[in-house]
Amino acid sequence: MPLRLKVGRKGYIILPKALREAVGIEEGDEVIVEIKDGILLKPLRKVDVEELRNALRKHASRLRIVKGRKEPKPGELSQTYLEEEFEN
Repeated sequence: MPLRLKVGRKGYIILPKALREAVGIEEGDEVIVEIKDGILLKPLRKVDVEELRNALRKHASRLRIVKGRKEPKPGELSQTYLEEEFEN
């Protein structure tokens, strides 16, 4: 979905609210700027270290159920994916 944005007098570009909301950019957030085939803006994701620790503890506790066994029982870890902890 390409958007046409106008560059202001001092080089400013205003990102429309719908676009900011779609990628989770809020006032005061930082973005990463890369030069590729054009200019690429990516929101800088801030990591809450305590939230990360809690997610890892929760994940580790789920994995403890298979401690001492080479393989889990069928379906035992079907709902255990660390990636899902950070999808937001």
